[in-house]
Amino acid sequence: MKRPKVGGIFLATCVGSLFMIILYFQNITRPADQFGGKDLGPGKTGRSPLQTLYNGDQSDMSAVQTSLRGRREHLEEACLAHTRKRRVLTPEDLRHLIVDDKHGLLYCYVPKVACTNWKRVLMVLTGDGRYRDPLAIPANEAHVAGNLRTLSEYSTAEINRRLRSYLKFVFVREPFERLVSAYRNKFTRSYNTAFHKRYGTKIISRHRPDPQPAALERGDDVSFEEFVHYLVDPRTQREEPFNEHWERVHSLCHPCLIHYDVVGKYETLEQDSSSVLRLAGAEGEVRFPATGKGTRTNGDMAAQFFRNVSPFYQKKLYNLYRMDFLLFNYSNPEYLKFR
Repeated sequence: MKRPKVGGIFLATCVGSLFMIILYFQNITRPADQFGGKDLGPGKTGRSPLQTLYNGDQSDMSAVQTSLRGRREHLEEACLAHTRKRRVLTPEDLRHLIVDDKHGLLYCYVPKVACTNWKRVLMVLTGDGRYRDPLAIPANEAHVAGNLRTLSEYSTAEINRRLRSYLKFVFVREPFERLVSAYRNKFTRSYNTAFHKRYGTKIISRHRPDPQPAALERGDDVSFEEFVHYLVDPRTQREEPFNEHWERVHSLCHPCLIHYDVVGKYETLEQDSSSVLRLAGAEGEVRFPATGKGTRTNGDMAAQFFRNVSPFYQKKLYNLYRMDFLLFNYSNPEYLKFR
């Protein structure tokens, strides 16, 4: 009497699925400097500028190139030191990666780190002549879903190929300066009524003793201290994920699962952006817009916002954003009082 084949089929299916998962994981973490002169993306052959950057002699590199290589090396070391669990990426993880198939680019956008201007630049690069000047594109149009494709929209095979062969870059910022910038934009501007209603009313009802009815109705006068209390409240993330404007960069862009070739920084935005465009061979097509520095959130401004936050809550907030400080090599701010 023949034995049932169901068990064998089930086992074969499991083994095959496991193999695909391992292959997928290996593909998405393959370093960009192992291109080997092939499969470099649309219209790219031979030794890429990225290979020159990361495989070249240190003495032949500029200060900017040395800095970019140092950031990537630091990120790899920090991931090994501080990441214990490995997992496979899901389509949900790839929603923040914008694709430029023409130039072989993958950009993980991080709100409050010049992402509006980077989206504008990519609309110029992918727009087939529809756009020429990034600053002529209205800011709200740059954020319209559908104007730019994200990696989550592709099939698994197409995702793997792009992760393996495209130039992948992300821009980061000092975590607490980015957080203060998000607070200033979303909670102190009168026009952001959607955020006031969506988040402000909840923050006030939970974290303000005896709130006035008008405040509970409008949610338009949230203090920075109340915002911090909301972020570190365990109920917040149990109920729903953080909004992308204050979500941690490592949770948006998964830098320990995706091998980013370039880690640009907000503090050196213009020179790092020029480097990305040069590596992509697109420096002749568009220039990254120069930005005014008058209203930027900096360390001194962040220190003012943290004055009324107790050391207890400063420590809890730092622990929440600790991985971003570690992965992207940012020092603990001097104004913190929990040392």
